Amino acid sequence: MKSGIIIFPGSNCDNELQKALESVGSSVIRVWHKEVNLPKNIDIIFLPGGFSFGDYLRPGAIAAKSPILNSIISFGKAGGYIVGICNGFQVLLESDLLTGALLRNKNQKFICKDEKIIIGACDSIFTKNFTSGELVNFPIAHNDGSYFCTDKSLKSLIDNDQIPFSYKENPNGSKASIAGICSLNKRILGLMPHPERVVFEENGGSDGFKFFNSIIENF
Repeated sequence: MKSGIIIFPGSNCDNELQKALESVGSSVIRVWHKEVNLPKNIDIIFLPGGFSFGDYLRPGAIAAKSPILNSIISFGKAGGYIVGICNGFQVLLESDLLTGALLRNKNQKFICKDEKIIIGACDSIFTKNFTSGELVNFPIAHNDGSYFCTDKSLKSLIDNDQIPFSYKENPNGSKASIAGICSLNKRILGLMPHPERVVFEENGGSDGFKFFNSIIENF
């Protein structure tokens, strides 16, 4: 598998993400946001965490206007696989590749800690190696991570099994304790937690390895 990691000014989780992908056997191509076209033969695109463009205007808003995003949007609409983690999730929402918005945390403070995450739907490559209801430990680190959508959109997400990750104890005020959502075709995923930070046991756990390995094994 060949993975592309999109780098924006302010991205700061790209190195951990690359090591996580390489640990499960994926080759990685790093793509600067000013590129117009994606490299050929990319299987899956990753948008890493960080603070793209310093979170000016609102997180992900400026990054969503970067030159490479037109190619990413076309890639996603054509059925390509895309994963946005933390700031990457914010970019996917700002690009309308996913539904909803991410608001300021309910306590108005930056939150950085480990969280228990409940696995929901397991019918995508992102969760097939898990079981529904399984608890995993993924760190969070965000200031604007409270997921919001309309009640109509929430019903659609629930009815179509588009909520693969939920918080056991809602840390940020997210609607329905949502930690991540996927597109209707289950090929575009956005999540606030950082699985790339718990790939190696020496870093505090390996639940993230299971996440990335699920992508590779079920692609």
